[in-house]
Amino acid sequence: MNKILITGASGFVGQNLSDYLSNRKFEVLPLSLRNANWKNGLKGDAIIHLAGKAHDTKNISASEEYFEINTNLTKDLFDIFLESDSQLFIYFSSVKAVADRVPDTLFEEVNSEPQTPYGESKRQAEKYILSKKIPNGKRVFIVRPCMIHGPGNKGNLNLLFNVVKKGIPYPLASFHNERSFLGIDNLNFLIKEILENKEISSGVYNFSDDEFLSTNDVVRIISYVLDKKDKLIKIPKAIINSVAKVGDLTKLPLNSETIQKLTENYRVSNKKIKSAIGIEKLPNTARQGLEKTIKSFIEV
Repeated sequence: MNKILITGASGFVGQNLSDYLSNRKFEVLPLSLRNANWKNGLKGDAIIHLAGKAHDTKNISASEEYFEINTNLTKDLFDIFLESDSQLFIYFSSVKAVADRVPDTLFEEVNSEPQTPYGESKRQAEKYILSKKIPNGKRVFIVRPCMIHGPGNKGNLNLLFNVVKKGIPYPLASFHNERSFLGIDNLNFLIKEILENKEISSGVYNFSDDEFLSTNDVVRIISYVLDKKDKLIKIPKAIINSVAKVGDLTKLPLNSETIQKLTENYRVSNKKIKSAIGIEKLPNTARQGLEKTIKSFIEV
């Protein structure tokens, strides 16, 4: 399996994955879905579908945009894949396609309850793919990554990075949470394994690093990389929640939504994909991945 078509190849994940696979002797070709020419036939051994409308955290995008791009375009691409000679289809969905909040740990078999147009649009695409009979000789994967990060992509880490860099104390240390992250190096490794190992069966797979980290852990890691003393302050939760209510009314940065995002649990299990590959650990720990990403912020 040498010729790999990648949609969304110009994005953060697409660029990293393209470089990674090219360095391992795969022939990687970007597949643009911006014009209708791609419907004339897919000439590749595998298709990795990354293109989509990303989650808009400011909630200003129209719901229809998510469904037009994330759902309908995926349906069209998948239909053509089923009729093509391509042997492998990898669809990048999201953990948000099944759950916006995770009280315990997220496994693949969880009942889907997306809470946003983004999550619902991804879930509708998943349901369509899963409803189709897969021809003999083909494999189909739905990948659900959690928060992806890496050099060149600050993502949600940017807020915490700036807090630590400016020497501002982190006031939410009294909250303990556990979150999953996904370093780009581990993501690349997992995709390579799927491409190379035909024994890995079609299915839905979560992608995440092995370890869970608390937001306090992340602050400590950022402080370590910046060679600063971590300033974790344990203000009582009742006081923080009172300040958040004021923030809700006055539009201060520290409001209920911000606190929820910084302190909630979001644990994602990667046991299924590791079991399918036959490994106990991914190449990089969650801490190693975060340290690499944080170092790249400094070098910019």
